[in-house]
Amino acid sequence: MDSATARKDRRSGEQAATIAAALREDIIAGHLAAGAPLRQERLAARFSTSRMPVREALRLLESEGLVALQPNKGAIVAALDTEELREIYEMRVAAETLALRLAIPELSNAQIARAEAIQAQAEASSLRDFGELNKAFHATLYQPCDRPRLLAHIASLNGLADRYLRLTVKRLDYAERSHREHRALLEACRRRDESEAVAILRRHVGEAGEALYRLLTSDTIEGAVLGDRTVQIKPPPRA
Repeated sequence: MDSATARKDRRSGEQAATIAAALREDIIAGHLAAGAPLRQERLAARFSTSRMPVREALRLLESEGLVALQPNKGAIVAALDTEELREIYEMRVAAETLALRLAIPELSNAQIARAEAIQAQAEASSLRDFGELNKAFHATLYQPCDRPRLLAHIASLNGLADRYLRLTVKRLDYAERSHREHRALLEACRRRDESEAVAILRRHVGEAGEALYRLLTSDTIEGAVLGDRTVQIKPPPRA
């Protein structure tokens, strides 16, 4: 591969990452409703690129569960999937409690203070910033576990959970409860009380997933509303 081709491929990859990041935020925030078509020519015009980085971005978002690629029909925004939600939160509980258990013996006061500062910022910020600050808070507490693969796995799960978390915050008025639970988690970490911290985290993550699962599978709900958009929900399979 000559240098010109390498530069072209690198530029295309950078453009794909930029497009994917913008579309990811649009989907998570509800600006692009589930089922909305994602036409390559329109996206290429929007981002002033060729179709190649658009196709790469759509494939990346498909791997994250945010986009569905339909044969002979193109790409659409994927529906919320109740079974995916359940699996994500079950995996989050298992991975994050392990990370915290390993991290607590190594947590420094400076790291706890950093997590507390992030939490204070989250309490003062809008719901738009809730997801990123929430991830930063948890990541700061888990970092001392010194398990790179585990931390990468958690980051991937949190990325998949973003769309559901945004819905939890909006529909279930979850932010205030989350803030209280984060404060309790900080106190347990400050005392280096591993069993209490892990128990708080298990409830914090697990109950949020259970509450949203109940919301999305309620017989009285035909769709959920995210902002001013109707959200298509893929129901669980019937027994």
